[in-house]
Amino acid sequence: MNSPSPTAKATRMSASPSPSVPPAGSAGADVLRTLLERPLPAVMGVLNVTPDSFSDGGAFIAPEQALERARTMIADGVDIIDIGAESTRPYKGAQPVTAERELARLKPVLAGVVALGAPVSIDSMKAEVVAFALDQGAAIVNDVWGLQRDAAMAPLVAAKGVPVIVMHNRDNADPTIDIVTDMKTFFLRSLDIAAKAGIARDKIVLDPGIGFGKTAEQSMIALARLRELDMFGLPILVGASRKRFIAAVSPSEPKERLAGSIAAHVIAAQRGAKIIRTHDVAETLQALRVAAAIESKP
Repeated sequence: MNSPSPTAKATRMSASPSPSVPPAGSAGADVLRTLLERPLPAVMGVLNVTPDSFSDGGAFIAPEQALERARTMIADGVDIIDIGAESTRPYKGAQPVTAERELARLKPVLAGVVALGAPVSIDSMKAEVVAFALDQGAAIVNDVWGLQRDAAMAPLVAAKGVPVIVMHNRDNADPTIDIVTDMKTFFLRSLDIAAKAGIARDKIVLDPGIGFGKTAEQSMIALARLRELDMFGLPILVGASRKRFIAAVSPSEPKERLAGSIAAHVIAAQRGAKIIRTHDVAETLQALRVAAAIESKP
């Protein structure tokens, strides 16, 4: 990995959370629109305050470690920090936690991360947790069950007027189905829920859910056929970072999958993804910039 520049180090050292807590939506109601207007895909950095996430479980569960990780991502150029306190572990194996446990992990760190100034998204499938995070200043909702797991989620998002990421998911992978057709059906259902709740369509982002309820082959198919989701006319987020499908091509452990993650994310950007979710902010941003610079040449 590239070493941060002296400027980046100074930025990290000088970034310290303010004691004040911004109000809900303080990052601005148009934070998503602003990011999507940029020529490069926005980069969303992963911040897991969990003991059991598949790649970095336990690494940032202590509040000061989480804050330092957020400072590092900001210095590296992150556009959004995605904070989650329940591991959803793609390819199954997640241990469900109560809303109380999830909140107990978030409360010591969330306000401090928000105070660093980068837009924060809350990665949760529970409306109770999302409501707390929005009240603490989170600006975006990231629901890994696409508004279909908690009936209170869509009305909450509509009432708060915040952007929402709607991810495709399945309880179990089924290798016999056409995964892209399944994704389209799922998104139609999610968009119907959103419309009935009053969520503005221009606040919705779709996420194919790479690795979630999919075989390794289906994850690659979802990426290869990403352009088919253009039918919805909505921005697409792709999070392929360190996912197991990479190991199906090149055997590796999660932290050994940087190159495969970058390859997948550059291809996703070329197929129209407007947000890239990654554990490795600096490296991903460099790859996206270089790919875009090459593509811009005659």
